[in-house]
Amino acid sequence: MTEEKRFAVLIDSDNVSSKYIKYIMDEISNYGIVTYKRIYGDWTSTSSSSWKNVLLENSITPIQQYSYTVGKNATDSAMIIDAMDILYSSKVEGFCIVSSDSDFTRLAVRLRESGMMVIGMGEKKTPLPFRVACNIFKYLDILTEDAETEEEEITLNPAKTKSAEAAPPDSRSQKDVADMTDLETIKQAMINIINENGDEARGIDMGELGNRILKRHPDFDVRNYGYTKLSKFLTTFDCFEQTEIKKSIYVYLKDNKANIDHVRKELLQYMQEKGEPEVNMSQLNQWLVSRFPQFNVKNYGYKNFSKFIGDIDGLKIKSSGANGCVKKVSLLR
Repeated sequence: MTEEKRFAVLIDSDNVSSKYIKYIMDEISNYGIVTYKRIYGDWTSTSSSSWKNVLLENSITPIQQYSYTVGKNATDSAMIIDAMDILYSSKVEGFCIVSSDSDFTRLAVRLRESGMMVIGMGEKKTPLPFRVACNIFKYLDILTEDAETEEEEITLNPAKTKSAEAAPPDSRSQKDVADMTDLETIKQAMINIINENGDEARGIDMGELGNRILKRHPDFDVRNYGYTKLSKFLTTFDCFEQTEIKKSIYVYLKDNKANIDHVRKELLQYMQEKGEPEVNMSQLNQWLVSRFPQFNVKNYGYKNFSKFIGDIDGLKIKSSGANGCVKKVSLLR
């Protein structure tokens, strides 16, 4: 059994509501053990009174930081200084920075450069630079919404708990979706991951797919789109299939081989019907795009169009011009 990572949780009270604390602590417990729990703010302010009970219940240490100058955020500086002190103490393997403020972007980058795992948490308004600077970023609004919805369902109808996973995704506003990585981007990234890392016979392990997509898009979480499991989320796309092999779930591209064989046949037929000895590769590429708008050679493991053409039996490529920059395709006789 691998040893759990130790985390320092640093919370910016100026940019986070006290209602999120329970969900923050529950979420970070999925990744390791919390050894530091600190929250920064001006606790002499009357606006901080709502924090008292929450901090006591969760054993979070409040760090006093006076607002020396109006309009200047001294809390950020205090958090950054403490983070660096903790980093050099070598007592943690990761940090959880809780804020919706982009001022912590450079801190997240610096911690990652030192080999730390950085989990960011903030509301959907959190700027993109901070989100992508973290290894993982969680939207507090969504964590709270999902947890509250689940609690309501359990209270009103305990029988619903088992069927909740199979339920369709809840509705997210257009603004909420716009703040996250869009589904088309996620879909294309997954296709690329499968092509680059998957086995042609069985695809890629679902766990590995989840880990790799998270590395490319730190804010990815199936809960952002109304799901509780990656397997259910994948069913929203018609290009993926899942199969179980030795108790592991593998994901692969649906009808991958059949589709590419059809494209190859169409290309050969086009060349034969055209009746010309040679066709410019750019012209052939344009025809293919017009004939199959969704076709992308990279989805089938090819780096570029010329590699794809060179792999088709019955076609050959001839290079001419300066540095062979002009490529023409002809039928093998």
